[in-house]
This record gives sequence, structure tokens and C-alpha cells, in this order.
Amino acid sequence: YGRDIWSRVLWGGRRLMSIRLVAVGFGLVLGVAYGVLTGYYGGWLDTVGMRVVDAWLAIPGLLLFLLIVTIAREWKLEGVWNDMALIFALGIASVPQIARLVRGSVLAEREKEYVEASRVIGEHSLYIATRQVLPNCLSPVIVYATIRLGVILLIIAALSFLGLGTPPPTPDWGADLSLARDHMETRPLIAVFPGLAISYTVLAFNLFGDGLRDMLDPRLADR
Repeated sequence: YGRDIWSRVLWGGRRLMSIRLVAVGFGLVLGVAYGVLTGYYGGWLDTVGMRVVDAWLAIPGLLLFLLIVTIAREWKLEGVWNDMALIFALGIASVPQIARLVRGSVLAEREKEYVEASRVIGEHSLYIATRQVLPNCLSPVIVYATIRLGVILLIIAALSFLGLGTPPPTPDWGADLSLARDHMETRPLIAVFPGLAISYTVLAFNLFGDGLRDMLDPRLADR
């Protein structure tokens, strides 16, 4: 096809990194806000909010991705708009896990003495939740978001491999792997380099997430 594999790997990696960062950021904004509100205020808001999250988690993630990407194809979205649809699907799928993670941390933090002291001196509840409780709940969220970057890469590569990602000739690691299936016996390196890029990138983010967890967890600080 007259294509430079090295250039396609570099260009595809830059594009995938942008999609992953925006998707994770989108999911973090919605999930953190959802978890803080339901966890701090509790009561009926927490009950209804967690039932919504349970129903949300009952929807298979891959089915949600396929649904949104298929709708984007039917609407003939291309280029940036196709990437925006993919970002929306990936971000929405991350919201329930982040919300439950943040809610659990907020439930533990809101019972501590500094929160009670803030209430006694008359601080507004929203101020306490966002400016005092939330910063103490961000460590596990940061670790989860780091590891989620690797998971999202695998999802994007799988969708592109199935022909539901960005259409060629736009560089994409998953699409390049799919294209290389017809040349595995004669030109195996066409598949090797995109495959190595996916494997090493996912491994790097997983190791970075583990190291970040060890650094942010005070219980592991002395080890």
C-alpha cells in the first residue's frame, strides 16, 4: 500500500492518546461529581443514585460502545465528530465505576472530625463536600484513571479491529492490525509493530498506575 509503518504507529499513537485523555477526563468529571453528591448528602439521593448506577452497570460496556459507534456511522459522522462519538461512549461507560469509587471514599471521609468541625463553624455543605472532602478522596480516583487509560486503549483497538473505529486510511493501531491479517505469512512485521505498540502502552500505564498507587497509599509508604 506504500504506507510507512513507523509513521503510522507514531501518528496513530498521538491520536489514541488524545482520545484516551479526553475520554477519561470526561468520565472523571461526571463520575466524581455524581459520587460526591450521592455520598455526601446520602438519604434518598444516595439510594436513588446508586440504583441508577446499578442499572447502568448492568448494561454490557461493549454493547454500549457498539450502539453509540453504530449510531455515529448511521449519521455519517466523520473525522473529529466520529472521535467525539467514541469519546462520549468511552467516557459514559467509565462514570458508574468512578461514581461508586468516589462515593465509598466520601462515606468514610464525611464521618471524620474535620468535617464535623467545619459544620460547627457554619461552612456550607457544598463547600465542605468539594473543598475539604473531595481532595481527600482523589488518590484512588487518580490510580483508577491511570489504569483506565490502558483499558480504553484496548477497547479502541478492538473496535477498530472490528471495523467500527476510524475508517482507513487514518492511522489506527487496531485498524492496522486488522489490515495486516491478509499479509501475516508474507509481511508479518506489518502486524508486529502495531501489536507491540498496543502491548507496551497498556503495560506502561498499568505499571505507572501500580507505582502511583504505592506512592499515594500512606500504608505502603514505609515499604
